[in-house]
Amino acid sequence: MLCLPYLVSSAQNREATNPLLLANPEVPQGRERLRHLVIGSPEGVRATIHQLHVLNYADQMTWSQLIAIPRSGILITPAQGEVFSLLRRDRHLS
Repeated sequence: MLCLPYLVSSAQNREATNPLLLANPEVPQGRERLRHLVIGSPEGVRATIHQLHVLNYADQMTWSQLIAIPRSGILITPAQGEVFSLLRRDRHLS
């Protein structure tokens, strides 16, 4: 589930009011960067990354390390003209 930032009461942890900012570094000319987000349990994210590797879609080493999502959520800052599509799929737990 995609979690967007939300406001929290002042009684809660101060960290909860600072969403995680995901950087979008410069891309070489003539290329387009697509950002893939896999959000779920650590086991589910690792399993999905492994499945994409087996399908020769993306090498496991090209993914970032797992990043904990703070209670305040994630703030994604798109460039002008970018769009967003979200795929939700369930996986069977082993």
